[in-house]
Amino acid sequence: MIHKLQFRLLIAFVLVIMVAIGTVSIFVYRNTGDQLQQFGRQALQDQSARYTYMFSSYYASNLSWDGVQTGVDELSRIDNQNIIITGVDGVVIASTDHSQVGKQYKAKTSGIPMYIRQIPTMGMSSQTTMPQQIQVGVLYTNPENIPYPITTGLAKTITRFLIIGGLLAIGIALIITFWISRRISAPVRVLTNSAKQLGQGDFSQRVPFSGKGEIGELGTAFNVMADDLQHNETLRRNMVADTAHELRTPLSNIRGYLEAIRDGVVQPDSNTINSLYEEAVLLSRLVEDLQDLALAEAGELKLVKQTVGINEVVNQSVTAIQPQAQAKSISVTSSLPESSPLVEIDFHRILQVLHNLLDNALAHTPAGGSVMVTLIPHFSTVDIAVEDTGEGIPVEEIPNIFERFYRVDKSRTRATGGHGLGLTIAKRLVEAHQGTISVTSEVGKGSRFTVSLPLVETK
Repeated sequence: MIHKLQFRLLIAFVLVIMVAIGTVSIFVYRNTGDQLQQFGRQALQDQSARYTYMFSSYYASNLSWDGVQTGVDELSRIDNQNIIITGVDGVVIASTDHSQVGKQYKAKTSGIPMYIRQIPTMGMSSQTTMPQQIQVGVLYTNPENIPYPITTGLAKTITRFLIIGGLLAIGIALIITFWISRRISAPVRVLTNSAKQLGQGDFSQRVPFSGKGEIGELGTAFNVMADDLQHNETLRRNMVADTAHELRTPLSNIRGYLEAIRDGVVQPDSNTINSLYEEAVLLSRLVEDLQDLALAEAGELKLVKQTVGINEVVNQSVTAIQPQAQAKSISVTSSLPESSPLVEIDFHRILQVLHNLLDNALAHTPAGGSVMVTLIPHFSTVDIAVEDTGEGIPVEEIPNIFERFYRVDKSRTRATGGHGLGLTIAKRLVEAHQGTISVTSEVGKGSRFTVSLPLVETK
């Protein structure tokens, strides 16, 4: 459970949400608390100023504190405040706590002096014209520094709503996170199941989603991979079937001749031996081609490279193919530059490439046709073009002609030439030389195969 992507995403999202909500809550609480404390202090100051005015006015009206206890009790009840009034001598005149009345008050906080104005009388000095202020007592409010009740209740309310809101936000976040994690993990589960089925040999597996995001790209990549695997598996099966067919034909011929000789039906004369030898050569060539192809595709083909003029390779390949071309009444010519471009190649492997291309051209060119080999030097490469006037290749077949055992002519008669490995081997050998091979063709007019090889860098 803990190793599932959905669970880990859920835990990660919840932790992030809790940290975010906790940080915001602490920030709001602390700032709100400061504001509430400031508001409470200001409220107490305003309240004290109001009490001072009220009690000073009371004394000025009565010229004594008689009956002030009633006012103190009433204000204490309404405002839920502790109020103490002392005389100038510090003796308690009125108090929320009646037991303190008449006692000397030991103040823990500073009080607010209360004054009344005294207008000068006839007996006072004539120079005194302004009213005088006389202290008539000291007012103490909230002497124990009890928090302002309104701010205390408001702080509790804010704290409660922060907790409730945080829990609600976490709950909603959990639901959203669960939904998002399912949305993210669902495609991954589909990919996992499809990959398992693919690994068990079901190459028809495809994932149904696509898009521009990472998951969509992953799904597209998986489908492309599945297509490639299915294609390769088809090629592998075809290769096994074609290899078996190609091996069976010469082996069957050899076996038939040997059985006939054993039964005395055929005499082991020179003609019979020559036929057996031809079948053995064909079988040996097929095995060698398969071995070369396997080594090339595994990247283990050993090349003995040397710097040579490419003209020499072309001349030798054209000369070697002339007897076969003359037997079919096909003209094979070459067009080479005067200065032979230098290439670093395995001479015999590139000779094998040209032989395969020329052999393929002769196989698909009718009598009276022609084959031209042309060298075209470029800045850093040289192109070797083998062009024939044969039957051409249909457009839809061109992407497949370099596949193993692939034939445009689906018949398996040897009149159409070869066993279907020549072009495949040519492609692998050219690529082993860091070169490329391509083809252009038009049905009824012929084909042109072009091998491009890198030139030797001149200092």
